[in-house]
Amino acid sequence: MKQNKTQLTPEEHRLFGDLMPEDLEEVINSGFNRRHFIKLMSLASAGLLVSYTLGAEQLFARSVEIEDIPDLIPQAVENGINVTFKVNSSSKNVLIDSRMTLLDTLRERIGLTGSKKGCDHGQCGACTVIVDGQRVLSCLTLAATCQGKSVITIEGLAKENDLHPMQAAFLKHDGFQCGFCTPGQICSAVALMKEAKEGQASFATQNIGADAKSILLSDEEIAERMSGNICRCGAYPNIVAAIKEAQTGKNVVQNWLFTD
Repeated sequence: MKQNKTQLTPEEHRLFGDLMPEDLEEVINSGFNRRHFIKLMSLASAGLLVSYTLGAEQLFARSVEIEDIPDLIPQAVENGINVTFKVNSSSKNVLIDSRMTLLDTLRERIGLTGSKKGCDHGQCGACTVIVDGQRVLSCLTLAATCQGKSVITIEGLAKENDLHPMQAAFLKHDGFQCGFCTPGQICSAVALMKEAKEGQASFATQNIGADAKSILLSDEEIAERMSGNICRCGAYPNIVAAIKEAQTGKNVVQNWLFTD
């Protein structure tokens, strides 16, 4: 059987050739996978991707290839039910335990591991995904309640080689360090912009009794609305700057702190 090779752009080919030459042939023959993504994230943390911005953005936008997950034997699943819903524009029908959370279904049954399991108690926000346009904590959401709904995870935000504006803003403003909470942060931020556009108020909203209209998010508004997403690395100022730029479409000056 003829193997389909991955077509890399010139920028992507240069990035792998210079920084990860030992992986270049594998990426071409087998595709960009999770291990390559983790290595790129470590290079980003070390600041080695600065001169490879275009190639890195294209690769981050690619969907990470996952292995096929075998169907479960119905008799082996306690309280088994079939749930059909749309995940990142693809219809999925999965056999699960009726008590299985959306987070575990996405990670263990569908193979989308971008959504992270942090506290597993709905307190850190690392598992945030978007269901029918609203952000939810997938560790506290039963997958069975998503029957017929649309679920968007971090893997579904980019369009082919084009990053979602929020993803691009997070990269520009260095809105992450270890990256563990970043998928939940970005999904929460994307839904947050929809909430603001619809005029949904928060605790920090001024003139809450006025007619609902699009809210221009201040730093205080963003901090309040993102308070359910914890970043243990403390990248909050950069996250606020990224969300502000993504909402307004205007350039926000990067804040760099240097020590002597």
